[in-house]
Amino acid sequence: MSTGLEGTVTPAPTSPSRWATPPRRCWARTSVPWFQCAPSDCLDNPTADPVPSGEMAENSPIEWTDATWNPVTGCTKVSPGCKHCYAERLATRLQRMANPRYTNGFSVTLHRDQLELPLRWKSPRRIFVNSMSDLFHELVPDRFIQDVFQTMGQAPWHVFQVLTKRSRRLFELCGELSWSPNIWQGVSVESKDYLWRIEDLAKTPAAVKFLSLEPLLGPIDRLPLEGIDWVIVGGESGPGHRPIETRWVRDIVLQCSAAAVPFFFKQWGGRTAKSGGRMLDNREWNGMPRVGLTQHGLATPDGTQEAY
Repeated sequence: MSTGLEGTVTPAPTSPSRWATPPRRCWARTSVPWFQCAPSDCLDNPTADPVPSGEMAENSPIEWTDATWNPVTGCTKVSPGCKHCYAERLATRLQRMANPRYTNGFSVTLHRDQLELPLRWKSPRRIFVNSMSDLFHELVPDRFIQDVFQTMGQAPWHVFQVLTKRSRRLFELCGELSWSPNIWQGVSVESKDYLWRIEDLAKTPAAVKFLSLEPLLGPIDRLPLEGIDWVIVGGESGPGHRPIETRWVRDIVLQCSAAAVPFFFKQWGGRTAKSGGRMLDNREWNGMPRVGLTQHGLATPDGTQEAY
């Protein structure tokens, strides 16, 4: 049980055989049971049924990934990009629904029973690690982070996408982690005030390094792209969302083009993630890293290579 103190790290209960709320159909994809969809589905419709996001979610609606895996849930705010955190809103709803993964609300919680979950998923996937937390949060023990990296190394048929705002801890701990080539490491940078996170990322041995400029809160005129393999840009969504400007996005497109870095435009944002769509200058921008999937390939569980 949580003590109720912010930042308290408590182990979560193991997965129950039944949920407090009976299964229903997801509003966004009526053929998908509510317990198989992903957090963003719920945010796109205030009346939708939330899901037990501590589980891996197949068919994630996040455009740049395929699935989510949350061995840790809960977080605390560290910079302006955290102001309207979607994960915090969703965790609060799930707690009110008595979802056992969120007994502690949005306090940092370790889900040890989820550590080996990707090993049981045999079909290759791009997996977003900790969509409901930050793996490098200061309250997550070093050993637990090492265990997460060990699992990722044991599943070479997947690609794992790890994203953090706590780049300083990432840099300090990177020498104690096992960096397999299927681990993509990224940092979130919402404005030019946080470009130092990219410097920390550049010092890591990650095979693929990427930036998530979401929510983009201002122009970034000189984006340091040396050694960066991928850039994602997106506007903020949800209550109180702060608008993104077209000129900010176009400028980043030009910078990525000049540096030959793949560019992915996720969304304009708005009341929901889908409100503004994701078209920029009459097209979608779906750039993906040229390394990782192509250079290293995706190994299947039997050791052979599989095209992605």
